[in-house]
Amino acid sequence: MPTRTPRMAQIEALLADDPTDAFLRYGLAMEHVSVADDATAAEHLRRLCADSTYVPAFLQAGQVLNRLNRPDEAADVLRRGIAIARQQGDSHAEGEMAGLLATL
Repeated sequence: MPTRTPRMAQIEALLADDPTDAFLRYGLAMEHVSVADDATAAEHLRRLCADSTYVPAFLQAGQVLNRLNRPDEAADVLRRGIAIARQQGDSHAEGEMAGLLATL
């Protein structure tokens, strides 16, 4: 069973009040990354990427999916993230995602 942290419980409680908060949803995914639960993190990040344009989620989703040996899914999420970063003028994130995409 994956490790649960007190921080996960705190974030989940906050999300119960505002389930659309992208930053909280990202934070919950990153808590799962911090305990090496990439499978759960991937699900949180994939849902976040489907529902928002929160650029950091796309990079993290690409990294997590790559670690899970799901390169096709990683490439798809990174391509979408690159387009969103470009629209938002975030050239740094765009470059990081393009770099990761090139390694897949």
